[in-house]
Amino acid sequence: MKELDLKNSALIVVDMQNDFLAGGSLEVPNSDTIIPVINEYIKFFEKEGALVVYTRDWHPENHISFKENGGIWPKHCVQNTKGAEFHKDVYLPKDYLIISKAFEPNIEAYSAFENTNLHLELQKRNIKNLYVCGVATDYCVLQTVLSALELGYNVWLLVDAIKGVDINPNDSEEAIKKMINKRVELLVLDQLLQKSC
Repeated sequence: MKELDLKNSALIVVDMQNDFLAGGSLEVPNSDTIIPVINEYIKFFEKEGALVVYTRDWHPENHISFKENGGIWPKHCVQNTKGAEFHKDVYLPKDYLIISKAFEPNIEAYSAFENTNLHLELQKRNIKNLYVCGVATDYCVLQTVLSALELGYNVWLLVDAIKGVDINPNDSEEAIKKMINKRVELLVLDQLLQKSC
């Protein structure tokens, strides 16, 4: 495992929004179960003084990804709706950064780096190491991790704090394999706590 460098690190919490959680219009199976683990990560990085980034789908009403517009998804995470809000049980520290994505009607964007200022914000803070959790493993988590690796970041996937949609069986497993092939590191909370001691 690469050496942990928490001074130059950020935690990226991907799309923990109501529409992706229990009862949402695009519910990721069992996504509620990772909230307590994600909160532990958030509190850990907050204590370390590291940046915590929350990404969110921020779709207009007529977004290209919606079935009614020829996409593959039910309508979800429409701007300024309850479904687009972060789940009430997800911990928000005193200071954090929100990155909105897929906010243009005709552009699908699974990666938090696509048409956003995330890379710029990380560069401004001299961040080299990213720790990624959230939903969905096989879409927005996957693409965010791949983009980060392409941009030269060291990336750890927090495997105890992700869940996938799995439209096809094993989609999440295949996504993790893709990330490993691109040199992502896998990490669970206990390992992080031990390494930081």
